Amino acid sequence: MNTLQCNGFQAAGAAAGLKKNGRDDLGLIVSNVSATAAGVFTRNRVQAAPVVLDRERIKAGVCQAVLVNSGNANCCTGEQGMQDAMEMARIAASALNIPEESVLVASTGVIGQPLPVDRIRQAMPALVQSLRADGFMMLAEAIMTTDTVPKLVSRTGMLDGKVFTVTGTAKGAGMIAPNMATMLCFVCTDIGAAADQLHQCLYASVQQSFNRITIDGDTSTNDTALILANGMSGAVIRSLADLDVFQNVLNDVLVTLAKMLVKDGEGATKLVEIVVRGAATDADARKIADTVAGSNLVKTAIFGEDANWGRILAAAGRAGVVFDPEKMDIYFNDVLMFSEGSGRGAAVEDEVTKVLKLSEFAITIDLYSGNCRTSVWTCDFSVEYVRINADYRS
Repeated sequence: MNTLQCNGFQAAGAAAGLKKNGRDDLGLIVSNVSATAAGVFTRNRVQAAPVVLDRERIKAGVCQAVLVNSGNANCCTGEQGMQDAMEMARIAASALNIPEESVLVASTGVIGQPLPVDRIRQAMPALVQSLRADGFMMLAEAIMTTDTVPKLVSRTGMLDGKVFTVTGTAKGAGMIAPNMATMLCFVCTDIGAAADQLHQCLYASVQQSFNRITIDGDTSTNDTALILANGMSGAVIRSLADLDVFQNVLNDVLVTLAKMLVKDGEGATKLVEIVVRGAATDADARKIADTVAGSNLVKTAIFGEDANWGRILAAAGRAGVVFDPEKMDIYFNDVLMFSEGSGRGAAVEDEVTKVLKLSEFAITIDLYSGNCRTSVWTCDFSVEYVRINADYRS
């Protein structure tokens, strides 16, 4: 089986005319049998109609198809928006001959514009006809907005001698910040699992992946992460040990996707891991990591390849965490740039500048206050980001 497939699932992408550039903007995932399902959604108080609909339907813990469009968020569109989201599901259900309640929907794109449902209806026959077991790349391309590359990851694991697969795709290059779900993500697995097991694993994986990334500090109204499990591999989660095996594979898929999102952030040229260690508590480590990762001054310095450790120190200092800057170390990869309250000179700064020219590197902050550690991923903040978002609607 192709490594970018998942047993018992098919996917496809097509152009419905929702995007001005004419590219594919409609994606479909279908399980050959009814699957258990779970979801995690945006915490933004403004929520798009598809999110509201999916939150209600996911309570049943079952799903057989997901229809997703790009180019239009179907958000802040009033009662008509909810009717349009439900109509999307009806269109897919009718074409697939499955119950309407077993279809979940998702949308991404411009906020506040009515969803042209008739275009989705017209495109549905061709979309269904193009469903293929190896169609996940078509799906990944169809859900892109300002993304420059599709994101698709597949991993395998084993339970009781039976191999299971976890295949996931995600989109998102802006409005990304750690407040779940930070984008659209769809995961298919052929393992057998109960809906509550799936939700437990998905939520835990989100905490380790999508809730540890930031591109611009914004969170979307449409953020959705869904997982479907159809059990067609024959592998079944029966114990806590089995759950751990599945959790590790799912973590691998979602962390890899999360890093791909940041690396493809709008205008981004660098993927940077912010590591905080030696913190008194996990919460302290996370506060500092998030503050540094989200600092526009830090992010612009990274873009400019400027070894400006003062911005990192200042961001850490405003995170609301008690620490002693006289005992703090700051590393760029393995180069110690700041220690014992001061920088380490021009020669070391030259070495750090070499690190900053890399496309991927780590900034490590050691507080020497305890044994707690965390890490998050961020990117640089470029002129291109401003250009993309200055004329996004046009």
